Amino acid sequence: MLLIGIAGGSGCGKSTVVKKIVKSLPKDSVAIIPQDSYYKDSGHLSPEDRAKKNFDHPSSIEFSLLRKHLNLLKAGQEIDMPLYSYLTCARLKETQKVWPREVMIVEGILILTNPKVREILDIKVFVDADPDDRLMRIIRRDIEERGRSFLDVLEHYEKFVKPMHLQFIEPTKRYADIIIPQGGANTVGIDILTSKIKQYYSGV
Repeated sequence: MLLIGIAGGSGCGKSTVVKKIVKSLPKDSVAIIPQDSYYKDSGHLSPEDRAKKNFDHPSSIEFSLLRKHLNLLKAGQEIDMPLYSYLTCARLKETQKVWPREVMIVEGILILTNPKVREILDIKVFVDADPDDRLMRIIRRDIEERGRSFLDVLEHYEKFVKPMHLQFIEPTKRYADIIIPQGGANTVGIDILTSKIKQYYSGV
């Protein structure tokens, strides 16, 4: 099994990179583990306290469970991955079965902030993008998918996203084996990463 961590700032194009990698590999050879599934449950909080939740701080992630699940997958066992709702800030009662695949991709802004997770990863990737490009994608995503107003998105970006990016996410670039500038638009960088993946296991 090849375990790949793909990190980078919010709105940098990680999901696009992941989709292009999956598309270039054989069907059912890749499984995705989204970091967002491991956000700590905040369903017990009041709506006011939920609005204050900082999703961009490493403490928001249950890294112990993520590490446990990654180790189980590497040992050839399936996991029951939690599912998280941004609308309620709570974990759903349902879970999602994930079976080991030849390539496992762990994707999220904070993946490289945890030393013990970095130790488990075979390839560490940082997807980079200009701050203004990231902000435009964040505005579009949060309005369309998370029900936020334009002003709410800007306030959230200024209060949480930008300072956390500078403090925690940007510094993890130094841990990356591969840096992909320009996000999903960098076809050469994605091709290089895909070629590296294909070298690691047979059947591709």
